[in-house]
Amino acid sequence: MYELIQVSEHGYYVDCPSKIGIVTLPDNRVLLIDSGNDKNAAKKVRGILSTQGWTLSAILNTHSHADHIGGNAFLQEQTGCAIFAPAFEAVSVSYPLLEPTLLYGGNPPSSLRGKFLMAQPSNVRPLSEAVLPDYVQVIPLAGHTPDMVGFRVDDVIFLADCLSSEQTLEKYRIGVLWDVTAYQQTLEAVKTMHASLFVPSHAQPTADIVPLAQYNLDAVTDIAAHIAALCKTPLTFDELLTRLFDDYALTMSAEQYVLVGSTVRCYLTYLYEQGTVTTMTDSNRFLWATKEASV
Repeated sequence: MYELIQVSEHGYYVDCPSKIGIVTLPDNRVLLIDSGNDKNAAKKVRGILSTQGWTLSAILNTHSHADHIGGNAFLQEQTGCAIFAPAFEAVSVSYPLLEPTLLYGGNPPSSLRGKFLMAQPSNVRPLSEAVLPDYVQVIPLAGHTPDMVGFRVDDVIFLADCLSSEQTLEKYRIGVLWDVTAYQQTLEAVKTMHASLFVPSHAQPTADIVPLAQYNLDAVTDIAAHIAALCKTPLTFDELLTRLFDDYALTMSAEQYVLVGSTVRCYLTYLYEQGTVTTMTDSNRFLWATKEASV
Protein backbone atom coordinates (compact mmCIF):
# COMPACT_ATOMS: atom_id res chain seq x y z
CA MET A 1 0.00 0.00 0.00
CA TYR A 2 1.22 3.50 -0.94
CA GLU A 3 3.75 2.03 -3.37
CA LEU A 4 4.95 4.39 -6.10
CA ILE A 5 4.53 2.86 -9.56
CA GLN A 6 5.81 4.40 -12.79
CA VAL A 7 3.53 3.90 -15.81
CA SER A 8 4.95 6.27 -18.44
CA GLU A 9 7.75 8.77 -19.03
CA HIS A 10 5.99 11.45 -16.98
CA GLY A 11 3.31 9.41 -15.22
CA TYR A 12 3.21 7.55 -11.91
CA TYR A 13 0.53 6.52 -9.46
CA VAL A 14 0.47 5.81 -5.76
CA ASP A 15 -1.26 2.50 -5.11
CA CYS A 16 -3.75 3.31 -2.33
CA PRO A 17 -7.55 3.05 -1.78
CA SER A 18 -8.20 5.99 -4.13
CA LYS A 19 -5.23 5.88 -6.49
CA ILE A 20 -3.31 9.15 -6.69
CA GLY A 21 -1.65 10.03 -9.98
CA ILE A 22 1.65 11.89 -10.22
CA VAL A 23 2.81 13.85 -13.26
CA THR A 24 6.42 15.00 -13.41
CA LEU A 25 7.30 18.49 -14.63
CA PRO A 26 10.66 20.17 -15.28
CA ASP A 27 12.83 21.19 -12.31
CA ASN A 28 11.67 18.24 -10.15
CA ARG A 29 8.18 19.67 -9.81
CA VAL A 30 5.08 17.45 -9.95
CA LEU A 31 1.32 17.57 -10.29
CA LEU A 32 -0.94 15.27 -8.29
CA ILE A 33 -4.08 13.78 -9.77
CA ASP A 34 -6.30 13.85 -6.67
CA SER A 35 -4.98 13.90 -3.11
CA GLY A 36 -6.37 10.86 -1.29
CA ASN A 37 -9.13 10.44 1.24
CA ASP A 38 -7.75 12.34 4.23
CA LYS A 39 -4.82 14.06 5.95
CA ASN A 40 -3.07 10.76 6.69
CA ALA A 41 -3.09 9.81 3.01
CA ALA A 42 -1.75 13.26 2.15
CA LYS A 43 1.09 12.85 4.65
CA LYS A 44 2.11 9.56 3.08
CA VAL A 45 2.06 11.06 -0.39
CA ARG A 46 4.09 14.04 0.76
CA GLY A 47 6.64 11.60 2.17
CA ILE A 48 6.87 9.87 -1.21
CA LEU A 49 7.41 13.21 -2.95
CA SER A 50 10.14 14.13 -0.47
CA THR A 51 11.92 10.81 -0.95
CA GLN A 52 11.94 11.37 -4.71
CA GLY A 53 13.15 14.96 -4.35
CA TRP A 54 9.95 16.27 -5.93
CA THR A 55 8.20 19.58 -5.17
CA LEU A 56 4.42 19.70 -5.37
CA SER A 57 3.32 22.35 -7.86
CA ALA A 58 -0.44 21.69 -8.08
CA ILE A 59 -3.23 19.20 -7.45
CA LEU A 60 -5.63 18.30 -10.26
CA ASN A 61 -8.90 17.10 -8.77
CA THR A 62 -10.91 14.79 -11.00
CA HIS A 63 -14.11 15.45 -9.02
CA SER A 64 -15.33 16.64 -5.65
CA HIS A 65 -15.94 13.43 -3.67
CA ALA A 66 -14.21 13.43 -0.30
CA ASP A 67 -12.05 10.36 -0.97
CA HIS A 68 -10.40 12.25 -3.85
CA ILE A 69 -9.99 15.69 -2.29
CA GLY A 70 -9.45 14.73 1.36
CA GLY A 71 -5.75 15.57 1.26
CA ASN A 72 -6.16 18.93 -0.48
CA ALA A 73 -6.26 21.18 2.58
CA PHE A 74 -3.22 19.60 4.27
CA LEU A 75 -1.08 19.64 1.14
CA GLN A 76 -2.05 23.19 0.24
CA GLU A 77 -1.32 24.39 3.76
CA GLN A 78 2.04 22.62 3.85
CA THR A 79 3.27 23.44 0.34
CA GLY A 80 1.24 26.38 -0.95
CA CYS A 81 0.36 24.35 -4.05
CA ALA A 82 -2.36 25.42 -6.44
CA ILE A 83 -5.49 23.28 -6.79
CA PHE A 84 -7.53 22.94 -9.97
CA ALA A 85 -10.85 21.20 -10.55
CA PRO A 86 -13.54 21.15 -13.27
CA ALA A 87 -15.78 24.19 -12.89
CA PHE A 88 -18.86 22.49 -11.42
CA GLU A 89 -16.75 20.28 -9.13
CA ALA A 90 -14.64 23.24 -7.98
CA VAL A 91 -17.62 24.71 -6.14
CA SER A 92 -17.94 21.64 -3.91
CA VAL A 93 -14.17 21.46 -3.43
CA SER A 94 -14.26 25.02 -2.13
CA TYR A 95 -17.43 24.44 -0.07
CA PRO A 96 -17.41 20.74 0.92
CA LEU A 97 -20.63 21.05 2.92
CA LEU A 98 -22.37 21.03 -0.46
CA GLU A 99 -21.54 17.33 -0.91
CA PRO A 100 -23.54 15.92 2.04
CA THR A 101 -26.15 18.63 1.47
CA LEU A 102 -26.67 17.44 -2.10
CA LEU A 103 -26.79 13.78 -1.05
CA TYR A 104 -29.12 14.39 1.89
CA GLY A 105 -31.33 16.92 0.13
CA GLY A 106 -31.17 19.52 2.90
CA ASN A 107 -29.11 20.64 5.87
CA PRO A 108 -27.28 17.39 6.74
CA PRO A 109 -27.09 16.11 10.34
CA SER A 110 -23.70 15.76 12.03
CA SER A 111 -23.66 12.02 11.27
CA LEU A 112 -23.24 12.94 7.58
CA ARG A 113 -20.51 15.52 8.10
CA GLY A 114 -17.58 13.19 8.73
CA LYS A 115 -14.57 12.84 6.46
CA PHE A 116 -16.26 10.01 4.52
CA LEU A 117 -18.62 12.51 2.89
CA MET A 118 -17.12 15.93 3.63
CA ALA A 119 -13.49 16.99 3.21
CA GLN A 120 -11.88 20.14 4.54
CA PRO A 121 -12.21 23.18 2.28
CA SER A 122 -9.35 24.23 0.01
CA ASN A 123 -8.71 27.12 -2.35
CA VAL A 124 -9.39 25.90 -5.86
CA ARG A 125 -9.46 27.35 -9.35
CA PRO A 126 -11.32 26.09 -12.44
CA LEU A 127 -9.31 23.58 -14.44
CA SER A 128 -8.24 24.37 -18.00
CA GLU A 129 -5.72 22.76 -20.32
CA ALA A 130 -3.81 26.06 -20.31
CA VAL A 131 -2.33 25.11 -16.92
CA LEU A 132 -1.16 21.68 -18.13
CA PRO A 133 1.95 20.58 -19.99
CA ASP A 134 1.41 19.42 -23.56
CA TYR A 135 1.73 15.74 -22.58
CA VAL A 136 -1.34 15.97 -20.30
CA GLN A 137 -4.88 16.20 -21.70
CA VAL A 138 -8.23 16.49 -19.93
CA ILE A 139 -10.80 13.76 -20.67
CA PRO A 140 -14.49 14.46 -19.84
CA LEU A 141 -16.00 11.61 -17.80
CA ALA A 142 -19.38 12.89 -16.62
CA GLY A 143 -21.93 10.59 -14.99
CA HIS A 144 -20.48 9.56 -11.64
CA THR A 145 -20.58 13.28 -10.83
CA PRO A 146 -21.78 16.17 -13.01
CA ASP A 147 -18.37 17.33 -14.25
CA MET A 148 -15.84 14.60 -13.50
CA VAL A 149 -12.73 14.36 -15.69
CA GLY A 150 -9.82 12.03 -16.20
CA PHE A 151 -6.38 12.73 -17.63
CA ARG A 152 -4.23 11.29 -20.40
CA VAL A 153 -0.58 11.46 -19.36
CA ASP A 154 1.67 10.44 -22.24
CA ASP A 155 -0.12 7.28 -23.39
CA VAL A 156 -1.72 6.39 -20.04
CA ILE A 157 -5.29 7.34 -19.10
CA PHE A 158 -6.27 8.03 -15.49
CA LEU A 159 -10.00 7.22 -15.36
CA ALA A 160 -10.95 8.55 -11.91
CA ASP A 161 -14.23 6.92 -10.74
CA CYS A 162 -15.86 6.27 -14.10
CA LEU A 163 -15.97 2.54 -13.42
CA SER A 164 -15.76 0.13 -10.50
CA SER A 165 -14.02 -3.22 -10.16
CA GLU A 166 -16.10 -6.37 -10.53
CA GLN A 167 -15.46 -7.13 -6.84
CA THR A 168 -16.77 -3.71 -5.77
CA LEU A 169 -19.93 -4.05 -7.83
CA GLU A 170 -20.53 -7.57 -6.55
CA LYS A 171 -20.27 -6.28 -2.97
CA TYR A 172 -22.14 -2.96 -3.19
CA ARG A 173 -24.22 -3.63 -6.32
CA ILE A 174 -25.36 -0.03 -6.83
CA GLY A 175 -22.43 2.22 -7.74
CA VAL A 176 -22.81 5.91 -6.97
CA LEU A 177 -24.09 7.89 -9.99
CA TRP A 178 -25.35 11.38 -10.73
CA ASP A 179 -26.60 11.02 -14.30
CA VAL A 180 -27.32 7.55 -15.69
CA THR A 181 -27.44 8.60 -19.34
CA ALA A 182 -24.21 10.60 -19.12
CA TYR A 183 -22.57 7.66 -17.35
CA GLN A 184 -23.58 5.25 -20.11
CA GLN A 185 -22.27 7.66 -22.73
CA THR A 186 -18.98 8.00 -20.86
CA LEU A 187 -18.46 4.25 -20.63
CA GLU A 188 -19.26 3.80 -24.31
CA ALA A 189 -16.64 6.47 -25.04
CA VAL A 190 -14.12 4.74 -22.75
CA LYS A 191 -14.60 1.52 -24.72
CA THR A 192 -13.33 3.31 -27.84
CA MET A 193 -10.26 4.87 -26.18
CA HIS A 194 -6.77 3.65 -26.98
CA ALA A 195 -3.92 3.77 -24.45
CA SER A 196 -1.02 1.67 -23.28
CA LEU A 197 -2.61 1.52 -19.81
CA PHE A 198 -5.82 2.58 -18.08
CA VAL A 199 -5.67 3.48 -14.38
CA PRO A 200 -9.07 3.55 -12.63
CA SER A 201 -9.11 4.96 -9.11
CA HIS A 202 -10.79 1.89 -7.61
CA ALA A 203 -9.82 -0.98 -9.88
CA GLN A 204 -6.62 -2.58 -11.09
CA PRO A 205 -4.79 -0.88 -13.97
CA THR A 206 -5.27 -2.68 -17.26
CA ALA A 207 -4.27 -2.42 -20.91
CA ASP A 208 -7.74 -3.63 -21.99
CA ILE A 209 -10.50 -1.58 -20.37
CA VAL A 210 -13.35 -2.81 -22.60
CA PRO A 211 -14.44 -5.85 -20.54
CA LEU A 212 -14.63 -3.86 -17.29
CA ALA A 213 -16.41 -0.95 -18.97
CA GLN A 214 -18.98 -3.38 -20.40
CA TYR A 215 -19.40 -5.05 -17.00
CA ASN A 216 -20.23 -1.65 -15.49
CA LEU A 217 -22.64 -0.88 -18.33
CA ASP A 218 -24.39 -4.22 -17.85
CA ALA A 219 -24.72 -3.51 -14.12
CA VAL A 220 -26.47 -0.20 -14.88
CA THR A 221 -28.87 -1.92 -17.28
CA ASP A 222 -29.69 -4.60 -14.71
CA ILE A 223 -30.30 -2.09 -11.90
CA ALA A 224 -32.55 0.08 -14.06
CA ALA A 225 -34.56 -2.98 -15.09
CA HIS A 226 -34.86 -4.14 -11.49
CA ILE A 227 -36.10 -0.74 -10.32
CA ALA A 228 -38.66 -0.67 -13.13
CA ALA A 229 -39.85 -4.17 -12.20
CA LEU A 230 -40.32 -3.17 -8.55
CA CYS A 231 -42.33 -0.14 -9.63
CA LYS A 232 -44.96 -2.36 -11.22
CA THR A 233 -46.43 -2.01 -7.75
CA PRO A 234 -46.60 1.72 -6.87
CA LEU A 235 -44.05 2.45 -4.14
CA THR A 236 -42.87 5.41 -2.11
CA PHE A 237 -39.20 6.17 -2.49
CA ASP A 238 -38.31 4.69 0.91
CA GLU A 239 -40.33 1.55 0.17
CA LEU A 240 -38.45 1.16 -3.09
CA LEU A 241 -35.09 1.74 -1.41
CA THR A 242 -35.86 -0.86 1.27
CA ARG A 243 -36.78 -3.40 -1.39
CA LEU A 244 -33.50 -2.76 -3.20
CA PHE A 245 -31.44 -3.09 -0.01
CA ASP A 246 -33.20 -6.37 0.75
CA ASP A 247 -32.92 -7.75 -2.78
CA TYR A 248 -29.22 -6.89 -3.04
CA ALA A 249 -28.41 -7.92 0.56
CA LEU A 250 -27.14 -4.45 1.43
CA THR A 251 -26.89 -3.04 4.96
CA MET A 252 -28.52 0.28 5.71
CA SER A 253 -26.53 3.06 7.40
CA ALA A 254 -26.79 6.83 7.29
CA GLU A 255 -24.04 7.02 4.68
CA GLN A 256 -25.46 4.23 2.55
CA TYR A 257 -28.95 5.74 2.79
CA VAL A 258 -27.80 8.98 1.18
CA LEU A 259 -25.26 7.52 -1.26
CA VAL A 260 -27.43 4.71 -2.58
CA GLY A 261 -30.57 6.80 -2.12
CA SER A 262 -29.30 9.68 -4.23
CA THR A 263 -28.25 7.19 -6.91
CA VAL A 264 -31.65 5.48 -6.92
CA ARG A 265 -33.27 8.89 -7.37
CA CYS A 266 -31.05 9.38 -10.42
CA TYR A 267 -32.18 6.02 -11.79
CA LEU A 268 -35.78 7.10 -11.25
CA THR A 269 -35.08 10.30 -13.19
CA TYR A 270 -33.55 8.21 -15.97
CA LEU A 271 -36.58 5.89 -16.09
CA TYR A 272 -38.98 8.84 -15.85
CA GLU A 273 -37.35 10.64 -18.79
CA GLN A 274 -37.52 7.41 -20.78
CA GLY A 275 -41.23 7.15 -20.06
CA THR A 276 -40.81 3.87 -18.19
CA VAL A 277 -42.03 5.15 -14.81
CA THR A 278 -44.18 8.00 -13.69
CA THR A 279 -45.29 9.56 -10.41
CA MET A 280 -48.62 9.58 -8.65
CA THR A 281 -50.06 10.50 -5.27
CA ASP A 282 -52.40 8.48 -3.11
CA SER A 283 -53.51 9.34 0.43
CA ASN A 284 -50.70 11.90 0.69
CA ARG A 285 -48.13 9.31 -0.43
CA PHE A 286 -45.84 10.26 -3.33
CA LEU A 287 -45.44 7.12 -5.41
CA TRP A 288 -43.26 5.86 -8.24
CA ALA A 289 -44.89 3.42 -10.62
CA THR A 290 -44.67 2.05 -14.12
CA LYS A 291 -47.21 3.61 -16.44
CA GLU A 292 -49.17 0.36 -16.54
CA ALA A 293 -49.37 0.27 -12.74
CA SER A 294 -50.52 3.90 -12.57
CA VAL A 295 -53.54 3.41 -14.82
